[in-house]
Amino acid sequence: MITETKKSERIAINKYNFDWSSTGIIMALIVMCIIFSVTTKSFLSPNNFANISRQISIVGICAVGMTMVILTGGIDLSIGSLIGLTSVTAATMMSNEFPIWIAVLLTLLLGVAVGALNAAIINIFKVPPIITTLGTMISLRGVVYIITGGMPIYGLPEKFKVLGQGSIGIIPISVIIMVIVFVFGYVLLNKTPFGRRIYGIGGSQETARLSGVNIQKEIYKLYMLVGFLGAVAGMILMSRVNSGQPSAGDGYEMDIITAVVLGGVSVSGGEGKLSKVIIGVIFMGVLANGMMMLNINEYWQRVVKGVVLLLAVIIDIRSRERKSVVKA
Repeated sequence: MITETKKSERIAINKYNFDWSSTGIIMALIVMCIIFSVTTKSFLSPNNFANISRQISIVGICAVGMTMVILTGGIDLSIGSLIGLTSVTAATMMSNEFPIWIAVLLTLLLGVAVGALNAAIINIFKVPPIITTLGTMISLRGVVYIITGGMPIYGLPEKFKVLGQGSIGIIPISVIIMVIVFVFGYVLLNKTPFGRRIYGIGGSQETARLSGVNIQKEIYKLYMLVGFLGAVAGMILMSRVNSGQPSAGDGYEMDIITAVVLGGVSVSGGEGKLSKVIIGVIFMGVLANGMMMLNINEYWQRVVKGVVLLLAVIIDIRSRERKSVVKA
């Protein structure tokens, strides 16, 4: 009798268990596009689609690394400040006539170094990732303003514009880079031992440790990869605006995290697919673009993005609760 009752409960739960990450977010994206196309004149124009694609490329590149971090049960709040730091650092070197390849190489190394610093604090001092990266987020933003003095850095090489403003045919180069990063991330997560270890750490660190996984070593690799991708995004942003802005990357961490969670990656770690995260990235890009076209105040834009993040987390929690009931 008890068994039959449980079966009926499971059937009822499955019947109403709506998969937001694979269906709901797509429906919401379609509805949002319809609303913006009706309320604005140029939302569906080719130029605006090109603009959206350039905007989402920066978030998308960083979302690949953030997906891996969140899959382990961690988080990186410093990614926005890292984008800003690498942007102004590269701009400073290029405006002082450093060879482009040297400026790019040193900027990438800086991103990796910041990632290694985050990992070291997490591993050596056992500081939770959210506190570690909150501290580095604030510190790095301070360094950005020290470097720039609060003023934009101009005088960048003309040929460097191609990274953020150029296209191959109708496809922006920054979007091509994003696609390459997503393919790389997909292969890394789904076809390599490193990806399996990431899922294992997120599922249970103790189980992963007993299985022979060197968790600290994987954390170093992971955060260094995030730093590298953040540096790539920072240089693309710098190239797109053709300057090193002290506010570069400000608030990007929330867009990136929201995109990842909207894509179905569990904030508790161990669950989620990178292939779905791209939908979350597009959702955030369309939302930001549409609100700007409607001339919605920047402060209200922040309110909307915050609400979207909270809703995404609530949906994730409820989804895990339903799954636990079904398993029981």
